[in-house]
Amino acid sequence: RVAVVGAGVSGLAATKCCLDEGLEPTCFEQSQDIGGLWRYTEHIEAGRPSLYPSVISNTSKEMSAFSDFPFPEHFPVFLPNALLLDYLRRYTEHFSLREHISTVVSIRKRPDFATTGQWDVVTQAGGKQTSHIFDAVMVCSGNFSEPSLPLQCFPGIERFQGQYFHSRQYKHPDLFQGKRVLVVGMGNSGVDIAVEASRVAAKVTISTTRGAWLLSRVFEHGYPWDMILNTRLMSLIKTNLPGPLSWWLINYKVNQWFNHENYGLQPENSWLVREPVLNDDLPSYILTGRITIKPGVKEFKDNSVLFHNCPEEEPIDIVVFCTGYTISFPFLEESIVRVENKHASLYKYVFPPQLQKPTLAVLGLIKPFGAIMPVAEMQARWVSRVFKGLCQLPPQAVMEKEVNEQKKNQIQWFGLTFDEVLKTEWLVYLDTLASFIGAKPSVLGLLCTDPKLALTIFFGPCSPYQYRLGGPGRWQGARQAILTQWDRVLKPTRTRVPAGSSSSLLSLLTVVGFLL
Repeated sequence: RVAVVGAGVSGLAATKCCLDEGLEPTCFEQSQDIGGLWRYTEHIEAGRPSLYPSVISNTSKEMSAFSDFPFPEHFPVFLPNALLLDYLRRYTEHFSLREHISTVVSIRKRPDFATTGQWDVVTQAGGKQTSHIFDAVMVCSGNFSEPSLPLQCFPGIERFQGQYFHSRQYKHPDLFQGKRVLVVGMGNSGVDIAVEASRVAAKVTISTTRGAWLLSRVFEHGYPWDMILNTRLMSLIKTNLPGPLSWWLINYKVNQWFNHENYGLQPENSWLVREPVLNDDLPSYILTGRITIKPGVKEFKDNSVLFHNCPEEEPIDIVVFCTGYTISFPFLEESIVRVENKHASLYKYVFPPQLQKPTLAVLGLIKPFGAIMPVAEMQARWVSRVFKGLCQLPPQAVMEKEVNEQKKNQIQWFGLTFDEVLKTEWLVYLDTLASFIGAKPSVLGLLCTDPKLALTIFFGPCSPYQYRLGGPGRWQGARQAILTQWDRVLKPTRTRVPAGSSSSLLSLLTVVGFLL
């Protein structure tokens, strides 16, 4: 029996993967419905993520799909939150997952855990608590529930007379009407909120200490950014070129849209790889004066703010802190998952290495350079086979050594700020987990048996269907899904097709030609 905590993206994938392996999952969700982060509610619920109604996915539907369940072809390429929730509902119904969902209160090791690896799970229904014994636990509660608001880092905030709040509380831009707004932090939420606020506010300023690379969802030749950048060819280039040359290539790519330095966005250390911000509007809003970019906050005054290296005070009415989230597991004992500096010590971002038995896993606690849904699903496929005894983990000492080395490398490559240490190379990580379960596609092998498919896999987007071509959980529709992925991208956009227009094959050749 497996307890799955959370019925969002990771929890639904985990439940389905357990069923695929013949395990008995029970998915526990504290709120009244599935969807996790993607289920919008007008009010903010304690202990669960909160999003604003205008949120749109940053990754395209073909790259975000579960590997054996493509999005409907008529869905737009990038999805409003309501449609992504609709997809999760379809997934739930298609694989009959709803009957396995309940409510959880707490999870504790059983007294005989060292020998059995079992867990006591306390559930609640109708005001009554009941204890159950489970053989394993998958924690799929995400990391967008507990906001990080480090007010001690902002001198003078206690005397600021205006309004301030964390981005988690934001829903609609009406409260910014005619106000002077400061957005602190330049992640995806910060830029989204700044853009929305600028349509009604008197003035909007974004304060960023480190800057950021900015990408548009609409990439070169109008194709989705992740279908161009997340390919096996591009991954091979990024991971095998000498460091300086690889960073130069990345800088060149992101500056093709516009020169970041001219817009005040250039990262402080441009040679470091950082998660790009996805927004289609910010450059034009800077050009038209709707949004101004400023350095980090030095000090707050009664009704204004001072920025580093800027002598003049800036009048401010409202401050929105987009300062990320804290990792927490309120239903677990603290010793089970070690968290320090907002980093959870997990082998391959999944297993706590110090447990005597590998019967607890954390899913979705990672920030890859790509879609999270295929990553969470691949984690679930691996974990369910570990729980079943079909995959073995290395000795505890080996896992702990890798976790510690990983921390050092992440700090060295990315810098330890907010959730930076949760980031990793998307395709490399997927391939690593896929190799554990025997689901990594062999391009060279396919080149001999199915050259058309092999070339599409190598030069085209690394869509999740690649991981269903073979191995456990093989899906008969995987090959067709890969070869028709561009058709599903063009279906919702080619709503007017002039006579004599090019075919989707020509479009694919254009993309391959661009990559080469």
